[in-house]
Amino acid sequence: MSSKDLAVSVRGLSKSYTIAHNDEKHTTLAEALVHRAKNPFARRQTETFWALKDLDFEIEKGDVVGIIGRNGAGKSTLLKILSRITEPTRGVIDLYGRVGSLLEVGTGFHPELTGRENIYLNGAILGMRRSEIQRQFDAIVDFSEVSQFLDTPVKRYSSGMYVRLAFAVAAHLNPEILIVDEVLAVGDVSFQKKCLGKMGDVSRQEGKTVLFVSHNMAAVEKLCRSCILLAGGQIVVAGETAAVMSEYLDSRAAEVDAQVSTALADRKDRQGEGQIRLTALTICDANGVPVEAVASGESIQFRLGYQCCEPGPNTNVTAAIAISTHSGNFITMLSNELSDDQFELTRPSGVFTCRLPKLTLSAGHYLINVAVNRNSIMQDWIQEAATLTVESGDYFGTGRTPPPSHGGVYFHQQWSVD
Repeated sequence: MSSKDLAVSVRGLSKSYTIAHNDEKHTTLAEALVHRAKNPFARRQTETFWALKDLDFEIEKGDVVGIIGRNGAGKSTLLKILSRITEPTRGVIDLYGRVGSLLEVGTGFHPELTGRENIYLNGAILGMRRSEIQRQFDAIVDFSEVSQFLDTPVKRYSSGMYVRLAFAVAAHLNPEILIVDEVLAVGDVSFQKKCLGKMGDVSRQEGKTVLFVSHNMAAVEKLCRSCILLAGGQIVVAGETAAVMSEYLDSRAAEVDAQVSTALADRKDRQGEGQIRLTALTICDANGVPVEAVASGESIQFRLGYQCCEPGPNTNVTAAIAISTHSGNFITMLSNELSDDQFELTRPSGVFTCRLPKLTLSAGHYLINVAVNRNSIMQDWIQEAATLTVESGDYFGTGRTPPPSHGGVYFHQQWSVD
């Protein structure tokens, strides 16, 4: 491929960091000097960590590329190198065009300057003339929706206001290559939708190149024509979005299956105060018999074991079960707070039971997160606590089962014609 068709070319890109181990911290200079005097030949134990290793890829002009992978895969490191924020350890990067990036809240902003001044500062950093910035100024302000605070120092902005203005600047000041990290998750839902639409317009109508990092697979699928999957700082697969996402979701499903095999009581990846702990999650049929799968339209029970770690009674207790797809799309929340069932725990252990008279999910595999609160304070929260397998069932009692492509949730419905 000739350079005139390329926006980004990466060859042999690697980035390493030196990690220190057993490095004693000293609060005063005297402590440091005494320690050195007692251990004159002591050496710090260090380890070389490769955040990226031997990456090779090319991105065409006008393409929208998703960079996906688990936390720690190297996505943000890659974008920081492409944005010239971090130097690579080795490798060659060729960028054919002006780069605009939004990697963290307030990227490129000076906190003491006003929003107006930061627009001109960012434009200058991108190499734009003042006249070019002025032409786009009104569009930037209108998109950001912060006109009321335009002459306020950005250090007084909320994180959402930061993101609004930062994205508006990055998207409107005519970069040939736009790099956006997960920072959009800070904004509200309507603004995220607005940003995704703008990135699509930038690519389709203006022929700009977009690199987009997100854990929102629905956004990646909608926006990106191709994807790069990273794991352990290396490229696992690159190509069309559908194929790469399938590879990623298959690997995520295997990881989740390995994780949920650990008993809930033994899980270490939990958050909360810990006065109440969740000990088990069992999926049962209508009679309370544990099942491995349930069909659409059948009755189902979620039985959530708990243990009180301090004397009761524990009042105003809320249990919650969240169901989502493997791609991270949230479907619904089940909670005794929503059904207005008040719980008071008087025994050291027991079971919360949530009964659904008719499961409205279509066939597929789902993830379950669980949590318990007391007096609105999180006591225990475990993500990916279990998987729920739903099989095709005669939900409507007609013998007709819609394919999964028709949607993930069923509704009772009655039709008539006049």
